[in-house]
Amino acid sequence: MASHSVNPPEDSAAAEAAPNTVPPRRRSLSFRSRAERSSSETLSVEIMERSRSRPMASYPSKRSDSDKLGSQREIDDDEARFVYINDPERSNLAARLPNNAIKTTKYTILTFLPRNLFEQFHRVAYIYFLILAGLNQVPQLGVFSPAASILPLAFVLGVTAVKDGYEDWRRSRSDRNENNRVALVLVPGDSEFRPKPWKYVRVGEVIKVAADESIPCDMVLLATSDPAGVAYVQTINLDGESNLKTRYAKQEMQSTAPEALSGLIRCEKPNRNIYGFLASVNVDFPTGTAATKPVSLGQSNIILRGCELKNTSWVVGVAVYTGQDTKVMLNSSGAPSKRSRLESQMNREVILLAATLFALCSIVAILAGVWLVDHRHELDTLPYYRKQDLSEPQVGKYNYYGIGAETVFAFLMSVILFQVMIPIALYISMELVRLGQAFFMIQDKNMFDEATKTRFQCRALNINEDLGQIKYVFSDKTGTLTENKMEFRCASVRGVDYSHGEEESLFISVSSGETRKPKTSVKIDPELMDAIKGGQGIEKANLARDFFLALATCNTVVPVLVETPDPSVKLIDYQGESPDEQALVYAAAAYGFMLVERTSGHIVVDVLGERQRFNVLGLHEFDSDRKRMSVVIGFPDKTIKLFVKGADNSMFGVIRKNIDLDIIRETETNLHAYSSMGLRTLVIGMREFSIDVFEEWHSAYEKASQSLIGRAKLLRAVAANVERDLNILGASGIEDKLQQGVPEAIESLRQAGIKVWVLTGDKQETAISIGFSCKLLTREMTQIVINSNSKEACKKSLQDAASTARRLKAAPDSESTFSGTGSMQTPLALIIDGTSLVHILDTELEDELFEVATVCDVVLCCRVAPMQKAGIVTLIKNRTDDMTLAIGDGANDVSMIQMADVGIGISGQEGRQAVMASDFAMGQFRFLVPLLLVHGHWNYQRMAYMIMYNFYRNSVFVFLLFWNVLYTSYSLVSAITEWSSVLYSVIYTALPTIIVGVLDKDVSRKTLLKYPKLYRVGQNNERYNMKLFVLTMMDSLWQSLTVFYIPYLAYRRSTIDGPSLGDLLILAVVFVVNIHLAMDVFQWNWITHASLWGCIVATIICVIIIDCIWMFPGYWAIFHIMGTRLFWACLFGILVASMVPRFTTKALTEYLMPSDVQLARELEKSEETNLSNSSEIPLSTFSQL
Repeated sequence: MASHSVNPPEDSAAAEAAPNTVPPRRRSLSFRSRAERSSSETLSVEIMERSRSRPMASYPSKRSDSDKLGSQREIDDDEARFVYINDPERSNLAARLPNNAIKTTKYTILTFLPRNLFEQFHRVAYIYFLILAGLNQVPQLGVFSPAASILPLAFVLGVTAVKDGYEDWRRSRSDRNENNRVALVLVPGDSEFRPKPWKYVRVGEVIKVAADESIPCDMVLLATSDPAGVAYVQTINLDGESNLKTRYAKQEMQSTAPEALSGLIRCEKPNRNIYGFLASVNVDFPTGTAATKPVSLGQSNIILRGCELKNTSWVVGVAVYTGQDTKVMLNSSGAPSKRSRLESQMNREVILLAATLFALCSIVAILAGVWLVDHRHELDTLPYYRKQDLSEPQVGKYNYYGIGAETVFAFLMSVILFQVMIPIALYISMELVRLGQAFFMIQDKNMFDEATKTRFQCRALNINEDLGQIKYVFSDKTGTLTENKMEFRCASVRGVDYSHGEEESLFISVSSGETRKPKTSVKIDPELMDAIKGGQGIEKANLARDFFLALATCNTVVPVLVETPDPSVKLIDYQGESPDEQALVYAAAAYGFMLVERTSGHIVVDVLGERQRFNVLGLHEFDSDRKRMSVVIGFPDKTIKLFVKGADNSMFGVIRKNIDLDIIRETETNLHAYSSMGLRTLVIGMREFSIDVFEEWHSAYEKASQSLIGRAKLLRAVAANVERDLNILGASGIEDKLQQGVPEAIESLRQAGIKVWVLTGDKQETAISIGFSCKLLTREMTQIVINSNSKEACKKSLQDAASTARRLKAAPDSESTFSGTGSMQTPLALIIDGTSLVHILDTELEDELFEVATVCDVVLCCRVAPMQKAGIVTLIKNRTDDMTLAIGDGANDVSMIQMADVGIGISGQEGRQAVMASDFAMGQFRFLVPLLLVHGHWNYQRMAYMIMYNFYRNSVFVFLLFWNVLYTSYSLVSAITEWSSVLYSVIYTALPTIIVGVLDKDVSRKTLLKYPKLYRVGQNNERYNMKLFVLTMMDSLWQSLTVFYIPYLAYRRSTIDGPSLGDLLILAVVFVVNIHLAMDVFQWNWITHASLWGCIVATIICVIIIDCIWMFPGYWAIFHIMGTRLFWACLFGILVASMVPRFTTKALTEYLMPSDVQLARELEKSEETNLSNSSEIPLSTFSQL
């Protein structure tokens, strides 16, 4: 592969680089760094040779990203925190450091109201209504009473404030419980640990934590119950990983009693980097003599708040970061904030409504001005317009400011009267609807993952409807399409393929009457087992043993004993950095190389029934540059060997090719075969050290380990220098099985018009094999492969690919929705590797890649880095309006998840980084089908209709007021009472649209899953577009005309008063808009009935109550008008005249030009009447409401 600067490849590339297939970011947290040990801890050859002596191992720092934030720079005094061990007063003297209390609340009693209002008024619409409410307080512009004008905005703000306040109260209650937990703290000058609430723990205090307890703050380990200073922690509360992580106490501090220990820790200031820690310590020994030089501290020496102590009796540490300074608090953040496509599109309609509002107000103002000019000579005697005030001896003006000013007043008063043209209630309704939709998605029983006991999570409530408009799905492979549960399948030892594992391993380890056996069994190849035992010669036996010794030792796996009903038998559960590591160690155990113990300086392996202790002299952990990891092992016979494992493209560059050339070729052939089977491959190599080589490496290793500046970079250089001239031992093949239902899910998504792109770090052969297994690729597809090492070659490959795609491109999709066919005659698949993407992304070649990729049915990107994944998503987002969705399970998928319009995290084997960065989270890839095709379709249909209905509902009311103004001399005196105007959008019509937005279903779940192409309704914006908006406005205009002019014509020669006519108008418009909604309801239930008809009844009751209040102008008016037949005749005539055009249009459209959804509904009805002919897909795989 060409040399270039890219981000580290993800899962499989890393997996093939080392069995630790976690991406660098996650690996940083869990790999144990031992490189920081001082020279007093490091083994020399002479120390190593001492019989059964306990060595002190030196392990390197974690990863490149960590040192970017720390170890590549020196800590200046002004950038450092000084922590005096067991001296909190001195530690807190120079700077006022926070105590250990945490606070996740947003508000206090004093700040709640101003801050909450400030946050809510970030919505421009709220500012608009606030300005209008303020204008209404001006006497000359007072259309409504002050209380009535402020009520709608106050109601919306109040509901949101109550919701926010309740959520904050829950956070406050959780904070109190957390802060009042008790920790054991060493009292200075005393030798006892005393209980102390967590919130009072201070920097510099020494804390003792017992097994299975949580860590109260970020603290540097001083001592552990293990003599070697080893402690095991579980970081599930920090990053979701259940595997144990190893941490170490420095021997300078481990050997001193905590109460007698003192010294100075010089560490970096608090930061968010949980994957690295840079510090040094000067220890003052009991004699008072200071250490000759500072001892470096790294990530392996600190345990963070939120972790739990496991498999360790106790640890003692000193607090370095407390409270809000702890890394977990610095990294705490809420769900990502995104804006839905519908809400963005809604702005266009809001602008049009605002333009309509401006036009109506302008018309009223102009006509009012014209009227004033025409009646300027009568203004002295007309009510409201008298120029003279005769109530005082001195004649003055009375509520009149000239024609120009009165025209402006008319315009502003019109804005206040017609303000509901922009529906304020829509915003709160959308929040409530999304909350209800999220509830049903979370409660979906068939999206509950039984394996992990996790429900669907809705972390971002504001983009539910986007799930119904997805056009591209970008998916990780390992852990997303596959289970990420690895099984050892094949081994190539010195060029010989052993892939016929048929027998169960019976190997056990017996010591002191106790039997230990692996928790997970692995099938073994009898021929390979025979070679290990020497049946095929001593040379083959030794090489095979070295191969499995490499698997057993070159890792960071921790063996954990598990009790069984038989006290004499214990199971060994291997806790590893990744499932790959676990699979390799289980395989080694199955072949007789059982890892039974790991400490800071040695490991114990049961080799074919004999326990042997191997000294760990150094560990070079995996990094994305080398794509390898290695370990230096001291054997019992005093020989020293370097075991290395990594990706084939990395390993073959450091293997000696002047010998064993045939073996290398055979190994390459076997690797290709394993990759073609979809297996994850790894190459194993070995180098035997002479004393001179060891001493040279040891010197460089120690120097790099003790460096406080650029430590990780120096260690990488040492590793790269020693990992050369390797003898090849063999290769391994691990199977990562597909998740249940993945092929069926991908096929359903393809039929729904969704393009699935897979972005993986695996080798090309492995990715292609998995592609065929999950039906992403088919034998009918023409594969376009781009593997280029230069920009010029990439350009040529893209041009050839574009030419091929244009030549093979067939006719467009079939029009038949339910045929199940309709794909291109010659489907295309683009397969491209990460090296090519290096030369394409962020260059002018992006456009050519986009042209080729969008023509293809499938895109498969191999060996891609995390940022390349995000680059592919950006490629589509920046050039199309199509909605994108990214789904993954690891930290290497975070950038892709955050870049996509919708990000979904899989709660899998690789921690919760992807989940924490996602908008939604679930347990299996197959849940994507019900999530998109069912919930996504419903959410889009409901929200689109609700938005359009709110525009319609308020437009009808505003047009009605407009017609009324035209017949009241443009005085803007409304016949409808101000309280009815206020309650129209809050009580009279709000609840039914919310209920329909949560519960209505245009098509059943069964039909949506049976006919995936129905999903294209959202992709094509069929339920929300400009055409529908214009038709809706025309409908609202017609209905407002009928509501106003039928009563006008009926009562125009009568003596009816304004309030009575206003009661008729408000009842008529409420009846019309609710009946309109009833005509559009697809699925009725008792809640829908209760809300819709209940709102009509509530309107009648409210009108009656308002007219029963003697101080209002319409006192008793409703009782007078309801007693006449003409009132009821007008109501009936309004309903018929308003609904007939809509009903006729709806009926003709469904009969002559039925949509796909309407056809599906007819099919549902026919199936209900003839169940024997129904054809249903099994629903066990997908979700039901």
